[in-house]
Amino acid sequence: MGAVGKDHILGILAEDYMTPEAVELVERARAMAPRLAERARAAEAEGMVPVETVQEMKEAGLFRVLQPRRFGGYELDPRVFYRVQMALAEGCMSTAWIYGVIGVHNWQLPLFPEQAQQDVWAKDTGVLIASTYMPTGKAEAVDGGYRFSGRWGFSSGVEHCEWIFLGGLLPKKDGSGALEHATFLLPKADFRVEKNWDVLGLRATGSHDIVVDGCFVPEHRTHRTNDHSDAGCPGRQTNPGWIYKIPFTQVFQRAVSSACIGALDGAIASFRERAAAHVGKHGAKTAEDVNAQQAVSEAMMTTDQLKLVLFRNYARIVECAKTGERMPVEERLMQRAQASQVPKQCAAAASELMRACAASGTYKSNPIERVFRDIHQARGHIANNTDTYARAHGAVMLGLPNADPYI
Repeated sequence: MGAVGKDHILGILAEDYMTPEAVELVERARAMAPRLAERARAAEAEGMVPVETVQEMKEAGLFRVLQPRRFGGYELDPRVFYRVQMALAEGCMSTAWIYGVIGVHNWQLPLFPEQAQQDVWAKDTGVLIASTYMPTGKAEAVDGGYRFSGRWGFSSGVEHCEWIFLGGLLPKKDGSGALEHATFLLPKADFRVEKNWDVLGLRATGSHDIVVDGCFVPEHRTHRTNDHSDAGCPGRQTNPGWIYKIPFTQVFQRAVSSACIGALDGAIASFRERAAAHVGKHGAKTAEDVNAQQAVSEAMMTTDQLKLVLFRNYARIVECAKTGERMPVEERLMQRAQASQVPKQCAAAASELMRACAASGTYKSNPIERVFRDIHQARGHIANNTDTYARAHGAVMLGLPNADPYI
């Protein structure tokens, strides 16, 4: 139940973006959580979220939350997307992680030229797209597009996907010679997966390496990732909804941090159940341990506070997208720093829950142990590098220029 119980206690039913279909989608995700928890250990051992789990998410319509209605999607407020992700994470953070990084691509593809959207969704609007945005791709301009090569790491859930977004650098179109980040869209036939995901946590995400050897990428399958203008996002001509006017970073940054909140809620629920019945080898009851009492209370306060900031901040993002207001750089930097803080704070709370579980809590049979590792693994994502983003915000607040190209 998380920090303060069901989402309606947080006012979910009073939020205007929580339409009946939005409420239904969140409830579907929440109903899946117990099954995800049952599959979590096996998924981790396999190094892959089960195919049946991804199929269930597809059938529940979860991947369609941010997809345009003209392609069969719901085109809902991104806050619905994060609520779905947190609900899934209460059962399995790996599942919620790949949901976040795959599902958010149904928001970015609509920014591409129409032909790219048709390439992916013309025959099957349920096709999924993986990604790895690190700008390691080498692009050589050729007639009609680019000759593209490279190697990328950390492509979460790629084995479930038919297409992929890959990062690279291209010269800016202003003729300055400066380079900017670009997203390249490739079909499965043009890349190969090298399985090497053997890490501490999020083991079921299957975040393997991707290799491309000189494939052709047509111009229409590229997107200047940080160009938020209408010219830089030609897909807005056919997808004019306000959600496609949100800058890339403001959508993506929460897709790789919000799962930590839901996972910590799941750990809290497990801890409360465990503590109510557990008696240590020396006869001490966990529920009577003052350290356990403090750990669970502080963890619950953490998720409560993080959700409040998430939804407060996103209300401003939505306001700006709907009105056309450009959010001040100081506010954007603050929001980026706050999003990146989420895994750090969740990791601290999960660490205290683990400590309160004592020695017996370190066995793999304790689901809190997996959450502990998963959240710490999430801290390694570049978008969750909290020190960097806090310093970037602090520098601007002290009068220095903004150095973050994604803001």
